[in-house]
Amino acid sequence: MAARLQERNVTIVGTGAMACLFGARLASAARVVLTGSWIEGLKAIRDDGIIVEETGRRLAVPVGAVPWESGPEPADLVLVLVKAWQTDAVAPGLPQLLKPGGVALTLQNGLGNLEKLGPSACQGVTYQGATLLGPGRVKPGGPGITWVAGPRWIADLFRDAGIETEEAGKNQIQSLLWGKLVVNCGINPLTALLRIRNGEMLRRPDAVFLMQCAALECAEVAGAKGVALPFFDPAEKVCEVARQTAANSSSMLQDLVRGAPSECEAINGAVVEWGRRLGVDTPVNETLLRLMRAATAPPADQPAGGES
Repeated sequence: MAARLQERNVTIVGTGAMACLFGARLASAARVVLTGSWIEGLKAIRDDGIIVEETGRRLAVPVGAVPWESGPEPADLVLVLVKAWQTDAVAPGLPQLLKPGGVALTLQNGLGNLEKLGPSACQGVTYQGATLLGPGRVKPGGPGITWVAGPRWIADLFRDAGIETEEAGKNQIQSLLWGKLVVNCGINPLTALLRIRNGEMLRRPDAVFLMQCAALECAEVAGAKGVALPFFDPAEKVCEVARQTAANSSSMLQDLVRGAPSECEAINGAVVEWGRRLGVDTPVNETLLRLMRAATAPPADQPAGGES
């Protein structure tokens, strides 16, 4: 199996934390190229490889790095890991990145990415986490399962690279996608606005209250949409994930600290929008959305494939 999978070409769209994490992992099982428009990140990856720092070790993983404008060679798999607000810019160039019969896979946060990426794309959900320490330098956030609703060889490739991966059908992947949304809409904006790590939330009763309210609103929207969540109690689940990832800084907090646009529109904004369509009130998510809008700059015009 390993010899066959090693023949696969993988292009990762993005140069941020998750792109570097998956790029470093997949390099053991495929030929990997990262593409984006963050010149400093691309140069660091070309010069030194992806630097993975974990458990006191520092590992340099050589991979390719090509500017978005140059157009990397067509690949068997294109893994889309830019921020959700960059998906519109990436989508038109996706067909040129794929070999005939190639597949795109989104593991992005929030809702709406798959629909923008077109018919060659399939949905995935990952609970992997990572922190970008600098250009091309990443710190993994601990183990987490990745689910893929696509061709079986993608899951085989991920597993061959040591990534814990499960295959999922269409209904299951929607359940998992909304399940992650329940967690993200509670944890991410509050940790960003309060500028605290995930675990600190649990020591602040008012933060726990708001986190659970946001999660319960999202769960109610999912139910109205006919999506069965992969867990029974959303309020308990969001606290459980905050405990399990206590030392992590959420992606939204990382974005806010570095002055970048956030993914709040695709997370809390998606909950609010679907709530409106389905007649479900979402006042906590709407308040968090508006607070994040007030706290962050709007997405600037940025070339496709920019930093994620």
